[in-house]
Amino acid sequence: MAIANFRMSAAVLVLGALGMSVMAPTQVRAEAPAVDPAATRILKRSTDYLAGLHRFSADTQNTLEAVLQSGQKIQFDAAASFIVQRPDKLRAERKGDLLDQVFYYDGKTLTLYNPSQDVYATVAAPDTLEKMMDFARSSLDIFAPAGDLLYRDAYERLMQDVTGGLVVGKSTIGGVVCEQLAFSGPEVDWQIWIEDGDKPLPRKYVITTKSVAGWPQYSVVMDNWNVAPTLAQGQFSFVPPADAKKVDFLPLAANRATR
Repeated sequence: MAIANFRMSAAVLVLGALGMSVMAPTQVRAEAPAVDPAATRILKRSTDYLAGLHRFSADTQNTLEAVLQSGQKIQFDAAASFIVQRPDKLRAERKGDLLDQVFYYDGKTLTLYNPSQDVYATVAAPDTLEKMMDFARSSLDIFAPAGDLLYRDAYERLMQDVTGGLVVGKSTIGGVVCEQLAFSGPEVDWQIWIEDGDKPLPRKYVITTKSVAGWPQYSVVMDNWNVAPTLAQGQFSFVPPADAKKVDFLPLAANRATR
């Protein structure tokens, strides 16, 4: 499961989604399936819809929690935007407490550019979005914003280690009415809010890492979805500014050691 391997070494509430539904009699709860088919049906409709889009874009607000040795939690925020063209294009811009970065993938190369430092690194990359994200995660310790949801087989990846799931109910995210779903697994619990209607887009996504002390969370709120954005010429290709300095990606072990 992709999210089970989500590295939050800089960080890593049990929201009580189950507690929100415990008004039902004990016998009814005991007879209910561990994973409610209604929850998986809503999730699959959303992931199938997103997988079927040729191009799309959205803005996100990302929050990462760090747990101090004292147990106190510290949050770090970043705003991001991304645009995807299947099968082999992605551009994402992220700016926040911990980073200022533009991510380019043009089907052949992956480039990270840090405007504030005017440095960039480029590496040859696989020829599909899914293979590129696997490569970036396993070889460079780099994650695309809300990357779990961008895979064509997102449903299978998300459900891989799930042991429980339910429909929490209706919830409003950014003025949009959604179905809130909650899923659990051995190491990771996660929630997703999916827009009602004929465009079942994800509107919020929260990962809780139970294998790390303090159960830190990573959350993404998504808005300004565009399922047919206009693409600019060269939007996915990086052209370095005249004074930009090229550097190498950190080796994976060194990258982890800096977190």
